[in-house]
Amino acid sequence: MSKRILIVEDDYDILCLLTDLLNEEGYEVVGLNFTPSIIESALTHKPDLVMLDFLIPGINGGELCYELKGNILTSCLPVILLSGYPHFLECFGSYGSDGFIAKPFNVDAVIHMVEGCLSNNAEMA
Repeated sequence: MSKRILIVEDDYDILCLLTDLLNEEGYEVVGLNFTPSIIESALTHKPDLVMLDFLIPGINGGELCYELKGNILTSCLPVILLSGYPHFLECFGSYGSDGFIAKPFNVDAVIHMVEGCLSNNAEMA
């Protein structure tokens, strides 16, 4: 059974690129431009990994990560934050994320990060 990845990214082109890339790697991808409730989205789509854009209009992806990590039902989901502002982690912290990908990103780096987070999560289970 393929692993499922939930991506929340407001840039349609980036969302399509990530979806296509990860589908080609054998992952099942659910892509959202926005979510009113990250917990509800995670419980509905049952991902093995979540990728969150850091800057989504009206929402801070870091806060969404913090919500996931703070909820007993989603706390063990690996979360990767994406941002065009790679130095934000120095200012704001990681929000408990398991990885970070700077935009623009290298395709191989995305695949490596996803595989690493899924592998680490499997080892902890």
